[in-house]
Parts: sequence; C-alpha cells; structure tokens
Amino acid sequence: MFSKEEAQQLKKEFWTAFGKSFPRKWILYDTKVKDFSFKFYADKKKAEVSLDIEMKDEVFRDAYYNKIWSLEDMLKDYIGDFYKEEFYTLENGKVISRIWVEKEGISVFNKNTWREAFEFFVEKMDGFERFYNEFEDFIKDV
Repeated sequence: MFSKEEAQQLKKEFWTAFGKSFPRKWILYDTKVKDFSFKFYADKKKAEVSLDIEMKDEVFRDAYYNKIWSLEDMLKDYIGDFYKEEFYTLENGKVISRIWVEKEGISVFNKNTWREAFEFFVEKMDGFERFYNEFEDFIKDV
C-alpha cells in the first residue's frame, strides 16, 4: 500500500484539494456553543459529515442531543437519511453524541473518488448549516 509518510501526504493533498475546489467558510466550530461542532471526515473507505456534541457534562450533552432529535424530521429534510448515536465512543475513548451522514466507497487514497467525496461534503455540510441557521435560536435555548 502506502508508507506512513505517503499516506499522510495523500491525506494532506485530499484536504488541500477540497479547500481549493470548494473555497468556503464553513461554520464547523463557530457555532457559538462550546463543544458543539460540525466536522468533515474521510478515510480509506468512506466520507462523513457530522454534528458532534462533545460536552463533558452529560446533562448538557443530553439536552442538546434531544433538542436536535426533536427536530428529526426537519433535519432529514435538509440532509436526508442520517445516523444518530447518543453515546458514541471515539477512538480515544471519549463519549460524545453524534449525528452524521456517510458515503461509502470513498477513499482519501484513491484520487478517482475525491470529486465524489467533495461534492458529498458540500451537499451535506450545506444542509447541516442551513438546518442550524434555521433552528439556531431553538437549539441554543438549553
């Protein structure tokens, strides 16, 4: 396959190409809610766009998750079918709440899939952002 250095270089090229192909300032961490952020992710098998609710205080994390969950049908209108997990465990063992969409068959190591990944990112993150902008006041009112 690839050496560790080659893999790191391809990942860097992937994200650089995405930024150049679709230059845009995304909300991502700028939600004005601490530990409530939107994220892009890609690996050798898939691409994901997620809303991560990472508050250490379980009561607040649960409150924000339930706010989003109460808007399930509206969120689906913006991003289509999605996955949700109230107690999602990250690789480092941290438990968060996550709502995400994913597309299989994408690989940061296969440049032939990059365009498809980038278009997926733009479509789904735009949907997440439009949803957040529409319901921001409701979501923040915890």
